[in-house]
Amino acid sequence: MRNRRIRNLTILSDLILINLAFIFAYMARYEWQLILEVPEEFYEPYSRYLSQQLILMGLLILTFSQNKVWHRRRGEFWIDEVSRIAFATATAIVLMMAITFFLQPNGPFSRLMLFWAFLFIILFVSLGRLMRRWTLSWLYRRGKAVDRVLVIGSGEVGRSLMRTLLARPDLGYKAIGYLVDGTEENNIGLGMIPHLGDFGDLEKILGERPLLHTVFVALPGEQHRKTVQLLTICERYGVRAQAVPDLLQISMHRVEFTNMAGIPMLGVREVGITRFDRFLKRAMDLTIVIIAAIPTFIVGGLLALAIKFDSPGPVIYSGERVGRNGKLFKMYKFRSMVVDAHKQKAELEALNEADGPMFKIKDDPRLTRVGRYIRKTSLDELPQLWNVLLGNMSLVGPRPPLLEEVEMYKPWHMQRLTIIGGLTGLWQVSGRADLTFDELCLLDIYYIENWSISLDIRILLQTIPHALFGRGAY
Repeated sequence: MRNRRIRNLTILSDLILINLAFIFAYMARYEWQLILEVPEEFYEPYSRYLSQQLILMGLLILTFSQNKVWHRRRGEFWIDEVSRIAFATATAIVLMMAITFFLQPNGPFSRLMLFWAFLFIILFVSLGRLMRRWTLSWLYRRGKAVDRVLVIGSGEVGRSLMRTLLARPDLGYKAIGYLVDGTEENNIGLGMIPHLGDFGDLEKILGERPLLHTVFVALPGEQHRKTVQLLTICERYGVRAQAVPDLLQISMHRVEFTNMAGIPMLGVREVGITRFDRFLKRAMDLTIVIIAAIPTFIVGGLLALAIKFDSPGPVIYSGERVGRNGKLFKMYKFRSMVVDAHKQKAELEALNEADGPMFKIKDDPRLTRVGRYIRKTSLDELPQLWNVLLGNMSLVGPRPPLLEEVEMYKPWHMQRLTIIGGLTGLWQVSGRADLTFDELCLLDIYYIENWSISLDIRILLQTIPHALFGRGAY
């Protein structure tokens, strides 16, 4: 129902913008007289173009429908949407010119006006779609107008789906929970997507949750019979269900669809950060670090003085961390705790508020006065810019873990160690300390599988307000 309303509003806004674009096309040709001047004897009033406007609008409705311009594709890039709009508009303009040529209806005809109509329709409709994206994204991030979904399965296929749901709130899905098959190895610890039970609890959940919109069944290929059973149950309760295909337990991001003379082909492609990608990432890191060098030295110097006067001990703390492919390195931070804080860790184990191998305490008694502030604002991590210069860290990437944490990893957690660690990452701007460890890993793996320069830039920009306001940090 909600998707139908969004589609109807999109169609209505597109039709309004198309008519507005036609008016602008008339203004560009006859009032503003762009490109070519209109002799006075060839001037035509707007009223004489109304019939052409109606014909063009009818043709656009036809071509927009045929090219699925009004078909909503979650996660589609805006430029891809603009391409479909441009192709459908060009088709309608060509049809309009053909109709005019063959039928030669009474009334004026201006090819230059059709050219302006082509440009303005693409411009106005594309900007309208951009505004729709911004509006929906704003609503989605506040939990409004979202589709409530249930995920069935927590193996590799289910994890691939759940990390996408966690990393992409702009898709408009809110997972209310997930179901597992009852085996311990397939149960994962999530906070934002809670565990609601086993497969046998599906009917109970469907009966108790009338606002559930979609069920995603993400099971491995050998459970095909169980997938069909679950889809049948959803159909019986009138809930839309979709099965996530499993290609030999391969991550969904590695599935490549190709076409060979009309024959659809499924293949496997490499994902992650290639050697050339690492070169681009390294170049961006060095460029930003060099630009930020002077203000970093000034702020760092002031912080060093504050730390020195606040408590005894060194200004810089260095600790061993696990980097790419398990390689150990020294990571540097401004000291935010009392000297020998690590010796008190065992005594504070009962206060640990993090799950999995992580250790976090919101009001850690080991923090100094200055340390509490710099930890909240992440200023304690400024010395890690030196790690970036050395090449054992990046500005963006999974947070480098302690060796003792890695020793507690499950096999699928190790995927987050396939690239160089970073000062900030996708999980830091998606909840930071409010996320569970499994959610953290899901977001890190999503980042690795979907890396791009634009994603790094977006994460860096989102890190600024998170650091300034200390959202989820401790």
